[in-house]
Amino acid sequence: MTERLPFQATRGAERYDTLTEVPVSILLDDVRSMYNVGAFFRTADAAAIERIYLCGITPPPTQPGVAKTALGAESAVPWRHTTEPIKLVEELRANGHQLAALETSPHAIDLFDWKPQFPVCVLFGNEVDGLKPELLASCDVCVRIPMLGLKHSLNVATAGGVVMYELLRKYRDLIEAAGGRHGHA
Repeated sequence: MTERLPFQATRGAERYDTLTEVPVSILLDDVRSMYNVGAFFRTADAAAIERIYLCGITPPPTQPGVAKTALGAESAVPWRHTTEPIKLVEELRANGHQLAALETSPHAIDLFDWKPQFPVCVLFGNEVDGLKPELLASCDVCVRIPMLGLKHSLNVATAGGVVMYELLRKYRDLIEAAGGRHGHA
């Protein structure tokens, strides 16, 4: 059996050497499960996501279930809580963020076909009800993950992981195409 190495020690890590932060933020609105929120923090840290916004009843990292699942990532990823997600979305738009809802609407663009405009904020809603209509309406684009199985859905934290890593890949490719220069493209 071969010894497991940290990713940074592998040849594949070279393409990520200059990436320290991906201009992506995540907005969680009324995500109930502390474990889902903790998983978002852990994945956001791993994918170098800029920030997580917690809205409504979404539990903060001070809740034990969040910290248990995040395993310390809650200290590494900046976060902010607000009870006014619409005001936050307006602030993000004013600061140049593209706002993308992860929803399975008839108008949604396939995640793999989507050409995000960085910086981008991806909105995730409640595990059962999804995003509130007013938040969904405030987004620039609706994005969906292809669902080929019988359930036609993923756990919200799993969906978050898929989206964050696809955005990391797209941003890395954008940086490489620009000759390795960073900045918001």
